Amino acid sequence: MSPNSPINEPNERATRQIYACKSIDRLIADSEIPAQRLQKTLGRWSLTALGIGAIIGSGIFVLTGTAAAGEHFETPSILHAQVMDLIINFVQHGNLSGALMHGRPAAGPAIALSFILVAIACSFAGLCYAELASMIPIAGSAYTYSYATLGEIFAWIIGWDLILEYAVSNVAVAVGFSGYLQAQLATFGLQIPDQWSSSVWASGHLTGAYFNMPAFLVVFVLTVLLVLGIKESARTNNLMVVIKIGAIVTFLVIGGMLVHPANWHPFAPAGFSGVVTGGAIIFFTYIGFDSVSTAAEESKNPQKDMPFAIIVSLAVCALLYVGVALVLLGMMKYTEFASGAAADAPVAYALKELGAHPVFQSVIIIGALTGMLSSLLVFQYGQTRIWFAMSRDGLLPRLFSAVHSRYKTPHWSTWIAGAAVGLPAGLVDIGDAADLSNIGTLFAFVLVSLGVIILRRRQPERRRGFRVPFVPLFPLISVVLCTGLMTGLTVITWIRFFLWLALGLVIYVIYSRRHSEFSQHKRH
Repeated sequence: MSPNSPINEPNERATRQIYACKSIDRLIADSEIPAQRLQKTLGRWSLTALGIGAIIGSGIFVLTGTAAAGEHFETPSILHAQVMDLIINFVQHGNLSGALMHGRPAAGPAIALSFILVAIACSFAGLCYAELASMIPIAGSAYTYSYATLGEIFAWIIGWDLILEYAVSNVAVAVGFSGYLQAQLATFGLQIPDQWSSSVWASGHLTGAYFNMPAFLVVFVLTVLLVLGIKESARTNNLMVVIKIGAIVTFLVIGGMLVHPANWHPFAPAGFSGVVTGGAIIFFTYIGFDSVSTAAEESKNPQKDMPFAIIVSLAVCALLYVGVALVLLGMMKYTEFASGAAADAPVAYALKELGAHPVFQSVIIIGALTGMLSSLLVFQYGQTRIWFAMSRDGLLPRLFSAVHSRYKTPHWSTWIAGAAVGLPAGLVDIGDAADLSNIGTLFAFVLVSLGVIILRRRQPERRRGFRVPFVPLFPLISVVLCTGLMTGLTVITWIRFFLWLALGLVIYVIYSRRHSEFSQHKRH
């Protein structure tokens, strides 16, 4: 039978479609369509503030203690084991009998090294984002880059993955905000009933709570702000970033005076395994720098300002993270942060237990709340721009790319994103949310890094506002480091991730493939 027979033609067309790349020129042209055009209002420092606003949030104020203390489940299960631990034990012993299957090893004070390790991994990925953002100044971040380099199916996978990253990470931040809000109100003698301020589902069990109302309401308020406009949202974020950095500096000074060096021993109680596990957990704290790239289409000078904002925001936040980790773990023994209030709000707990002046406690808690607000704001912003870009390409319904006639924002995407985050935030705990966000982000970083290599070969002559040095070495280092951090996550996290991707592929086959610009159905 001829390979060009009618029987084979549909399969050939389908294959061509799923690997079809959208040209950079076409991406830029589509962004200029009046009905789908976003306003270019963001300058260099507003973009940098977006990065800092997203990076410094619940992670530095919430996850540091949890990652340092580790995690323990009473019932051993392979689902709780690190993938790296399973691989190492199988290679060394031929079986899994020596693997840790009842939780995560404690990083201890060496969580500071975890922050450095993750900063190095993110710096290589950040360079790759900077190059692609300067080449393709379009909303969509890694989704758009994948469409231009790897093809439609990879673009869909990464877009679906980014939906997971942004939505789930904001659930984690909203839950952290609720916990810190309760701590602040308690200093004034006010108490929100636990039934209305706690997660319904935590650590695999129903808690008896009805709904986490503070977590839901904060997402709703920020959704309204984002609908009103990016310029207003950016100004609000700039103010919150200043407050947040001021609070961190205050903590470093006040907490530094309460440090007891003995708490730093043992420095790495679980060795390198604990450092890697801690890194896999607190990787969540660094994902904000990729949010900057979602703002490329609204940047005044994306070729120069996007690389600057990505690199500077990552460097500033890495320094602050290491400082907070060393001070916090010097104030109290890492084992204190294993559960309860110490795990939910470790910074606030440490200051209160060590008798810091109530004024300083309030300043730092307010700073933490402000930090989480800015993180929520930027993540919600990034999420809506991903949906906007996917809708403009036909992979999501056109409703998601509708721009408000007055505010010039993708208003339907913003409202739907608010519901998609606000409702789960009232139901789940922070641990389940953070892990899913981590694996999704790391996967995105791997594809972006590969995209740099591909575009250097396919379009070496195209103008780049920033160039990653030592290509392909640096992008490959990014791939190796990010993959390594992924193996530090648990088996159950990988299973949930693959189930999410499988669901995405079903949606692609049923809807997105038929509505894509490359679809034969649309052409006929």
